[in-house]
Amino acid sequence: MAAFCRSTFTVFAAKKVAEVGKVKTNDNKKFANISAAVSAGAIQGCAPFPDGIDVFGFYNEIDEKEAQRYADVEITHGRVAMLSSLGFLVGEQVEGSGFLFDAEVTGPAINHFQQVPATFWGLLGALIFTVEANRVQKAWQNPFQADKLFLLKDDFTPGDYQFDPLKLSAGKDVEWLNDKKLKELNNGRVAMVAISGMIAQELVNGLNLIPADEVLEMGKADALVAMGAQCAGTVDEAACAKAFEAAERVATFAP
Repeated sequence: MAAFCRSTFTVFAAKKVAEVGKVKTNDNKKFANISAAVSAGAIQGCAPFPDGIDVFGFYNEIDEKEAQRYADVEITHGRVAMLSSLGFLVGEQVEGSGFLFDAEVTGPAINHFQQVPATFWGLLGALIFTVEANRVQKAWQNPFQADKLFLLKDDFTPGDYQFDPLKLSAGKDVEWLNDKKLKELNNGRVAMVAISGMIAQELVNGLNLIPADEVLEMGKADALVAMGAQCAGTVDEAACAKAFEAAERVATFAP
């Protein structure tokens, strides 16, 4: 993430949001670093990094069109990460339910997708194709006409795909819109870190997130290891993990 920061609204950031992507991009304009890109309104920074943070130097001597693409990529990945984080938690709570794939999907969320029927894979693939095709039409320049590949349209605002089926933004003023844009951006940044941690945790211990976290929070590191040894790989890992967590809770809080 080019400009990771905590999800805090500031007046400085709000003003910048209004400017991001609104100025027509210039082929010859370059930014010396991320601070220059933020100052020009090409990308967004906020507290505690109002000038942005770019550890790997992606924004050093970057042209304006490339900076615009990075801004859109960050927003898009943040949205996907927010959905993924929610899906991880909800999926593990409803696994084994009869209304969901005949209760055949069980275990940690990282293994759910491999268990769903092939029909679901096909439908999901079709949905992704439709969404991405629409996104390309709205935002990206024709690769056969552009100077180079992967260029956004000059007048495109990063992240603005005019998708608002519930009309939440209808009739809202600029200040309200800027506030929501900043919150979406920052929550997306947090979600990218969160989903990475969720995946890493389940890859390491092979257990559902919430039962494993609750066992660990009770100060039972050894119990977490025992939980993994007992439940990981069982036929109904979710039920085993929940039962193990319940037993530990009783043992911990018993009078």
